[in-house]
Amino acid sequence: MKRSVLGLLLLVWVLAAVVPSAAEDRAAFAGHGFAPVVGTRLYYEVRGEGEPVVLIHGAALDSRTWDQQFESWARGFRVLRYDVRGYGGSPISDQPYSQADDLAALMDYLGIRRAHVVGLSLGGMVASDFAVTHPDRILSLVLCGPGIAGLEMESPEENARYIMELRAARDSTPEVATRRWLEDPLIAPAMEHPELRASLERISRENLHSWLNNWSLQRVPRPLTGLRLDQIHVPTLLVIGDRDLPSDLSVVDTLAAKVSGARKVVIPGAGHMVNMEKPAEFDAAVLGFLRGVSAGPPKPRR
Repeated sequence: MKRSVLGLLLLVWVLAAVVPSAAEDRAAFAGHGFAPVVGTRLYYEVRGEGEPVVLIHGAALDSRTWDQQFESWARGFRVLRYDVRGYGGSPISDQPYSQADDLAALMDYLGIRRAHVVGLSLGGMVASDFAVTHPDRILSLVLCGPGIAGLEMESPEENARYIMELRAARDSTPEVATRRWLEDPLIAPAMEHPELRASLERISRENLHSWLNNWSLQRVPRPLTGLRLDQIHVPTLLVIGDRDLPSDLSVVDTLAAKVSGARKVVIPGAGHMVNMEKPAEFDAAVLGFLRGVSAGPPKPRR
């Protein structure tokens, strides 16, 4: 009897040594949680099976802007969306950081070696930085109305609006600051869709703090990504709404000319938030591209 009890205790001890704790298991595999990265933690959600696809949101917003893609794309891919440092559920830190390195650390935490990376606006900047600094981690690249470090093409009017919105976030009430942002030509076309208004207002209000993040702590690739476009060698899709800002249209035209083999899709009637404004057209373009470059479903184990 004693031997049986001792044997059982030994077995429990061995299993405890090799099996993650319940908390660790939930953090890594339950579908959502917080991943520790240098200086902070990133909120993430994972759903589906297949080749990994990472969705990266735009500035002053968070990963909820991918609601219309997150569930449906999970029918064919393992979809990861997360809140970039300083947005949504991911707090900012008080030490220097790299958004591209944050993504690499998040993928490491989730056991994702390589992924298709889809970025909108600020997310496009993170995705393109990731493509040049971690080229062995990326399967393909989808850039939607992207910002690109080193390809700043904003007009004086756009820069002036940004300064006014920054001051509103600092000095005005949350109601005034949120309204200014939602009336910006970047977001205004999406607000024309009644079904998007409440969601965009809620997400924007809950991310007002992000306007005051300390951007001087952010490390960017050197040389800047905009000077290294010839180093992007993965299949690349560029998506832009024809109602997006002229500066974003110019950035996409530059990428189409300088990224080898890049394909461009222009979605009629869409503004900057192209995935939310025209989800059917957006999904058709991006999923068609991803399926075309995907290795297909994994082979069954024997």
